[in-house]
Amino acid sequence: MKLTYKPLCTLFMAGSLLAACNNNTTGNKEEKAKQDTMALTQQARPFGTSDGQEVLQYTLRNANGMEVKILNYGGTVTDIITPDKQGTSGNVVLSYDSLAGYQQKGQPYFGALIGRYANRIANAKFTLDGKEYTLAANDHGNTLHGGLKGFDKVVWTGTQQGDSALQLTYSSKDGEEGYPGNLTATVVYTLTPDNALRIDYKATTDKATPVNLTNHAYFNLSAGKDSTILNHELSLKASKYTPVNDKLIPTGKLAEVKGTPMDFIAPKKIGKDIAAVKGGFDHNWVLDKNAGQLETIATLYDPTSGRYMEVATTEPGMQFYSGNFLDGTLQYTAQGRKYPQHAALCLEAQHFPNSPNEASFPNVILKPGETYTQTTIYKFGVK
Repeated sequence: MKLTYKPLCTLFMAGSLLAACNNNTTGNKEEKAKQDTMALTQQARPFGTSDGQEVLQYTLRNANGMEVKILNYGGTVTDIITPDKQGTSGNVVLSYDSLAGYQQKGQPYFGALIGRYANRIANAKFTLDGKEYTLAANDHGNTLHGGLKGFDKVVWTGTQQGDSALQLTYSSKDGEEGYPGNLTATVVYTLTPDNALRIDYKATTDKATPVNLTNHAYFNLSAGKDSTILNHELSLKASKYTPVNDKLIPTGKLAEVKGTPMDFIAPKKIGKDIAAVKGGFDHNWVLDKNAGQLETIATLYDPTSGRYMEVATTEPGMQFYSGNFLDGTLQYTAQGRKYPQHAALCLEAQHFPNSPNEASFPNVILKPGETYTQTTIYKFGVK
């Protein structure tokens, strides 16, 4: 009788191979899970807690090596890391190295999403559909940037979309900071292949309410090599601006910039005329553009680093703020480094300040069934 070992051997080998394959599959799954966890850790890292909620710092990257870092606390842009003309990368926005910095009293909205209403509303009041609403008076009797706890001080729900995009969502309850209606806001930050940070805003409400969202990043394109932005050159596509009273509330008039220190139609160093403007620049420019269309309306250039930034927006206004209230007291590192006056500037795309009380200004009232939308793009390069 012939013994046939081959089938048993084949069966044994097949079983071993199957077991090996199963082990390999399990190993692959474990390795993939490990890699996914590592990728998530690279993209979002713990940054502290606020009101019992975890604060995360997300990192967006593109193929050019540019990085943008954003907190779900206030939707805060902490870093925009981009190269200068020598190829040396640096952070071109002001930031703190810990959450405590962003939570300190008097923190000037570094990098934050601003809402429900960006900028000022006079006397912290407005009337809508025959009813007067009283808001939190947090700025010399007026309301500034949403009130005592605006969108800059809440934890948003973050969802990272690959390496290059982050969606943030926040639901603001009816009566929050005095504003009517349950408002849901969604903001998507996208780092594009051509080195632009695109910010898309959407909002809906169940009751008529004023809405004016923006981002409050403070830019210094030298990445700190120059202590101020007075040598930066700015151009603004705006032939008019809204003059203000001594509390920085628009008077309701539109004034021509031609022949005044407010004229930035041609590129001009910020320090050239700043002394002629009481307190420095902190005004709304009326943009020369088609309503609702996405158009490039500003260019900022730093001769020291060679970096430039182009700003495009769908909004009708742009608040140019030259960092006047930075007074050298805000500590931004554990080593005690502080930001001096004019250390950076803001270019905040917006509807006009105090629009709920100025019928002649562009409409800011969002009604049920409507969707608020806004897009602003900050594009970086060197020359």
